[in-house]
Amino acid sequence: MQLDVVNTSNEKVGTVELSDEVFGGRVNETLIWESVVRANAAERRGTHATKNRALVSGSGKKPWRQKGTGRARVGEIRNPLWRKGGTVFGPQPRSYEFAIPKKAERGALRAALAQKVKDGRLIVVESLAVGEAKTKAAAAMLKQVGVDGKALLIDLRSDVALERSVRNIPGVTLVASRQLRAREVADAGQLVVTPGALEHLQKTLET
Repeated sequence: MQLDVVNTSNEKVGTVELSDEVFGGRVNETLIWESVVRANAAERRGTHATKNRALVSGSGKKPWRQKGTGRARVGEIRNPLWRKGGTVFGPQPRSYEFAIPKKAERGALRAALAQKVKDGRLIVVESLAVGEAKTKAAAAMLKQVGVDGKALLIDLRSDVALERSVRNIPGVTLVASRQLRAREVADAGQLVVTPGALEHLQKTLET
């Protein structure tokens, strides 16, 4: 499988060979789903909390004696059966993060990339460098290569000038190829990748 390589003026300057092992296989949607759920869970703050009977305000004194009053026995006013008492088994601060096998993460990324190639949503650009760190310059470059809407820019390494240029463009994100995850690929409408980043991804995902 081959894809055209274009420059920032959207002129063809060459071709790049895609590995069928990485980009031509079956799209395993279950793996993508697992990777997305894991990434979403890792970002949950988990700061929810309720007060149990040890934390609510109030006395710990026994309101009345155990026997002889004709009323139900009560140990303290903070018990869960009373109004303003403690909550039983309420949520407490915790981490929702969990891990899935590295092989599954690679498989999810491979499947997400393969889906974008099938949909014709992958654009290979000779270079993503911009002359100056200006949003206007980056927006013009993306428009020239045919990017419209949400897009993920993938380079071999993150460029500070480009990162500053695209951070104010809604829906456009820059990421280094070694930090790429399946959720970012699945969420993007289009992928704009450099040949160097593409080669790095192929080597990583073939193993």
